[in-house]
Amino acid sequence: MGEPKTDRDAEFQAFIVGAWPRLLRTAYLLAGEQYAAEDLVQSAAEKACAAWTKVRRAGDPHCYVRRILVNEHARRWRRRAPELLVDAVPDAAGPEDGYARSDQRGALMAALATLPARQREAVVLRHWEDLSDSQAAVAMGCSVGAVRSHAAKGIAKLREAAALRELKGMTPIGGAV
Repeated sequence: MGEPKTDRDAEFQAFIVGAWPRLLRTAYLLAGEQYAAEDLVQSAAEKACAAWTKVRRAGDPHCYVRRILVNEHARRWRRRAPELLVDAVPDAAGPEDGYARSDQRGALMAALATLPARQREAVVLRHWEDLSDSQAAVAMGCSVGAVRSHAAKGIAKLREAAALRELKGMTPIGGAV
């Protein structure tokens, strides 16, 4: 028959514990609020657990679960208005000037909140998750061309955002150039 349920459960648990921080960061960038990101990752984890044998057979479980996460976000986005992005990005690293980084992050999150869902997904997957166009296309369930188009439009809108234009003259730690 199949492998014992306890082995499957232990394997899934090890996977989800290791993948949780990265999935949470992606979900946060998509959803915009910590509680919404946690709900999104929890929903994706539940679906992945129910289909763990299939997820594992797919070859790259993280890619498969990320696709579940993006699909779940798209479903939720269609059902309600976009949420405001106001909190700091979880797991942000850097010993630099915390206030300046917080201001930069806040401006970026506010600008991200103005993007339509598909553009935000493309920008997050391409530029934060550092996925290739084809990997982002798989995660978003669309063509490579659509990913490129959404990402280009999203980046163009971010470049036009007033809050981000004000940061152009800042160094990485927030000081004047």
